[in-house]
Amino acid sequence: MRDIHLVPVSYFPSENLEFPMVAKLQTITPNQLFYVRNHFEYPTIDINTWYLSIEELVDQPIKFTYADLKSMNKVTLSATLECAGNKRSLFERKAQGNQFKLGAISNAIWGGVRLKDVLDQAGVSPSATEIVFEGLDYGHRNDMDGQVFFKRSLPVAKALHPDTLLAYEMNGEPLSDKHGFPIRLIVPGWYAVASVKWLHRIRVVDQPLKGPFQSIDYVILKKANDYKHALPLSPVLINSTIASPTEEEELAVGTNVVQGYAWAGEHSVTKVEISTDGGALWTEANILDPDVPYSWRRWSFAWDAQKPGQYTIMSKATNDHGEVQPLKAEWNVKGYQNNSIHAVNAHVTAPNLVIQ
Repeated sequence: MRDIHLVPVSYFPSENLEFPMVAKLQTITPNQLFYVRNHFEYPTIDINTWYLSIEELVDQPIKFTYADLKSMNKVTLSATLECAGNKRSLFERKAQGNQFKLGAISNAIWGGVRLKDVLDQAGVSPSATEIVFEGLDYGHRNDMDGQVFFKRSLPVAKALHPDTLLAYEMNGEPLSDKHGFPIRLIVPGWYAVASVKWLHRIRVVDQPLKGPFQSIDYVILKKANDYKHALPLSPVLINSTIASPTEEEELAVGTNVVQGYAWAGEHSVTKVEISTDGGALWTEANILDPDVPYSWRRWSFAWDAQKPGQYTIMSKATNDHGEVQPLKAEWNVKGYQNNSIHAVNAHVTAPNLVIQ
């Protein structure tokens, strides 16, 4: 039997594990193979004392227990979560941060309640501009004194979008400790840093959050420490990955299947093209999945390799706005949002090769 498991990127000071892209193509990622991204150690949570509070610029501050949230109208939504640092190691120029390869991405069906339904009970003030989400995970940063809790914010409009969820289920099962039990935010179409885990406090505010995970990390820097000109992450960019063949794999002469995933965040993947000659000619691949909002789509391409030799195979996706993966994504100091055309080198070997 095959031992298919998550691929470690780091264990200390926090555990970070990649989805094994070489596994069989699956639209829905099994929970045990869903990638893991952490900034601190896992928090210990007692569900009997845990609650979620809604505070500050609201008509009525309110606290919800786990049972309260589970008693509300349940919705389910399929969404791909991608770390902003996915493919960081594929930049030709090295970038700082965990050296994720292809697997800081996975797709699941999330079950929970609409964030809007919860906020409506508290009554969001018309003066509010952002909603701040605080997790129970905390630790030390090299650039700050003391302990730091993980916090991120959303514009009010995104927080009130009906597809923004407070999830307590993942693929029909309760969230595991590693994926944010008891509640994690799900912000479909945005990089997964926005989907705060181990959520315990929501603050409605009228000032931008200046926390380290909002204004130091997860910003686009063109020059080191040039935070004056830092830009926020965009929503998830059009992207694709070749899952098979893998880099430097040996293939036989004849028909070989090239396959992988494509995703487009808030938009739809409309086309995936494959080149087997380093980008000179492109042919459209078959998209295997229906267009489900926020979810990746599997694709497949039958390649008739007639001649032995070394080949560069490339994948390029297009979304419904006509946006296409660039040949080379723009490098940035922290290595975020690498949506470069994906390329792998493969070797087609001659049949009946005889060594003289």
